[in-house]
Amino acid sequence: QVQLVESGGGLVQAGGSLRLSCAASGRTFSSYTMAWFRQAPGKEREFVARISWSGGIRYYVDSVKGRFAISRDNAKNTVYLEMNSLKPEDTAVYYCSAGRKVITGSAAYEYDYWGQGTQVTVSS
Repeated sequence: QVQLVESGGGLVQAGGSLRLSCAASGRTFSSYTMAWFRQAPGKEREFVARISWSGGIRYYVDSVKGRFAISRDNAKNTVYLEMNSLKPEDTAVYYCSAGRKVITGSAAYEYDYWGQGTQVTVSS
């Protein structure tokens, strides 16, 4: 069992930065692929980024490439999402997720555990 708690969301102006954190409970954190998804009002949940258990493999949705960076610290059971050059279209609730048997890595059904989400609002 893994419990995930996100933090770091907030209101920021376009062009600004935020750093999201996701703290995980459980001793097997390092064996999970971790990912960030987001969901804007009236839209489906969207894959944003994922990182392999070792941190050596990272994937991003095209819309955030070059602006967002995912990282993890297995010693601290924490995964991060550094978000720079934020745009109003990045406004959403951001969710942290963990999965063991991840194939494509971008489908929500592949992830077993989810946090409660943290709101990110980017004003223009």
